[in-house]
Amino acid sequence: MLTAVAMTVAVVVLSGCGQYTPAYIKPLPPETRALIAQKGMREDSPIMIRIFKEEAVLEVWRQKDDGHYYLLKSYPICNYSGKLGPKQSQGDRQAPEGFYVVSRDQLNPRSHYHLSFNIGYPNAFDRAYGRTGNNIMVHGDCKSAGCYAMTDAMIEEIYIMAQDALLGGQDYFMIQAYPFRMTAANMAKHRDDKWYKFWEQLKPGYDYFEATRLQPSILVCNKSYVVNAAFVDRNPRVNPAGRCPSYQYLPVQRFTPPPQQTAEAKPTSLEASPLASRMGLGFGPAKPTYHMFTLGPASPAPGQ
Repeated sequence: MLTAVAMTVAVVVLSGCGQYTPAYIKPLPPETRALIAQKGMREDSPIMIRIFKEEAVLEVWRQKDDGHYYLLKSYPICNYSGKLGPKQSQGDRQAPEGFYVVSRDQLNPRSHYHLSFNIGYPNAFDRAYGRTGNNIMVHGDCKSAGCYAMTDAMIEEIYIMAQDALLGGQDYFMIQAYPFRMTAANMAKHRDDKWYKFWEQLKPGYDYFEATRLQPSILVCNKSYVVNAAFVDRNPRVNPAGRCPSYQYLPVQRFTPPPQQTAEAKPTSLEASPLASRMGLGFGPAKPTYHMFTLGPASPAPGQ
């Protein structure tokens, strides 16, 4: 179905005067398609993205038929703005951290930065703290003023995989944006940072995925993330900045990856800085899958 749609659009594009195929219509590179097949995945199965600032890595995970997510590929982030810590205000040139969701209307094939998708900042947690700003993207062109910037070739792969998953039936995919891999050692290393209390809010989401390889349920209330829980009332009135309605934690279904997946999931040995910095470039300053509540998607502004 997806191939037929892509071929139809491609024929329309090629029937004009030029021989240009837009990047979002291109098929995945043969080596990536072969990798997906080798790992026993489908090209239209659900995906999930994890971002680690300190390691400057974006990971794409894909769901298999057993309902668990497996690491497909890790991509070096070309550039991101700011330091470790969350985005707080419009124009602070800081890349966000937290849990975000991306639906089809957040994809932008006409971006000024080759291709892009809006990560959904500010979410309900951000809004509870009065954080401002919008149009925060993962995009190409290797330039960042508050976004996560990839090379054009890398954003093409990531964008096409996201598009295929959403066209394949996934309502939205999750982005988990972390300051670093939230191991006990790394948390201890950053214990004196002013954002440590905020990072303690993110760690349960990191730990849950590490233990289960399932997309966590995320609630937002009392100005807090609540991970792997569900409200007791089916239709609660939720104020992200107000008291939490009654909720209960969900069962944790621990998962032991196959030996080859355990090896693949180890952090890549990338130098802990964006790809652009390592190249000497500078572009400005620096199966259950439970429903996710109240994070709130955003839509891309024209041209972003």
